[in-house]
Amino acid sequence: MFGIVRPCRHRLGEGLAAQWMAHLCGLCLALRKDHGQFARIVTNYDGLLISVLTEAQAGKSADGRRTAGPCPLRGMRTASVADGEGARLAAAVSLVLASAKVRDHVADGDGLLARRPVARAARRVAASWGRAGERGGTAVGFDTAVLVDAVDRQVGLEALAGPGTPLLTVTEPTETATAAAFAHTAVLAGRPGNAVPLAEAGRLFGRLAHLLDAVEDQAADAASGAWNPLTATGTSRAEARRLADDALHGIRLALKDVEFTDAKLAPLLLIHELRRSVDRAFGTESCGHARPEGAFGPPQGPYAPPQHPYDANNPFGAQPPQHPGKRGFWAGCAAALGLCCTCKVCCADEFEGPWSRKKREGWCSDCGSCDCSCCEACSCCECCECCSCCDC
Repeated sequence: MFGIVRPCRHRLGEGLAAQWMAHLCGLCLALRKDHGQFARIVTNYDGLLISVLTEAQAGKSADGRRTAGPCPLRGMRTASVADGEGARLAAAVSLVLASAKVRDHVADGDGLLARRPVARAARRVAASWGRAGERGGTAVGFDTAVLVDAVDRQVGLEALAGPGTPLLTVTEPTETATAAAFAHTAVLAGRPGNAVPLAEAGRLFGRLAHLLDAVEDQAADAASGAWNPLTATGTSRAEARRLADDALHGIRLALKDVEFTDAKLAPLLLIHELRRSVDRAFGTESCGHARPEGAFGPPQGPYAPPQHPYDANNPFGAQPPQHPGKRGFWAGCAAALGLCCTCKVCCADEFEGPWSRKKREGWCSDCGSCDCSCCEACSCCECCECCSCCDC
């Protein structure tokens, strides 16, 4: 639920970090305003990209921001937050997809959801979120039926998938859903010409989200016997990495064709930070370019995957660490509230994901020094053209 794009605030710089937080808080408060206090639990990093893209095309305006009251995640300070149709669209999409996630947990009988009374309550919550998301989408002119249809098709495709099934067949519903959401930001911003390239960027972002989730969960899914697209289709990590790198390249090309009013935060998140997400999932420190000898094997080409970090010859040992089982829906909700109230999400170097129990980086962790200022100075980070593994 936390998403794959998790930038470090120090790496963004003070100005862009403030913008990023404005969209995160705007999504959270839009959920509360339109759908109730409990709906805030579906706030996620990837959802705020929709709000970011809308503002990046339309530009900042006085009616697109408002001052929010004190919040524990902001150290009990007030702040200027996003308040417009972009945030409302992000809230609607987040609710519909969270509704599908809950239904999936119920169907799998995860944790406490294996108990009938809890499962019935969770189904009611999922149905409520689905209806709320539909209302929210309608309010900003977005038909959430495309999201619901994608989720329903996903279940059928997973049931039919097996060895030899192309992995992109399994990721297609996610691609379709994110393409529709990204494209609608062009409508909200009054930039209809951006709809086609944003749909392409959204399609590839959905592919990446599905791929990275599968890569990160593969070991835990194997231990628990859960379905995993890589394992089910027999797709190697090498092929998964190739598809991920191709998607990153496609997103960069698609964003070149988008007319932005403010082209700093959106490209930075969807180019630089998204590449870091891929590297984090595959256990590499940079993009797929050649790496020095001794770094988990010989140097590799741009699409060659890293040697598996749990190879017997590397310092981590021959066996991967054992991951604890995932939490059920309600236990995860309680854990998420605890993380927010204790500020561990932003202040801890590392914290445990409330549902997946995977290790996550705190917002202020991994803050390596950065001497390159081109991301702040140029409109779409021209350094990406000359160095696709630039650390700025």
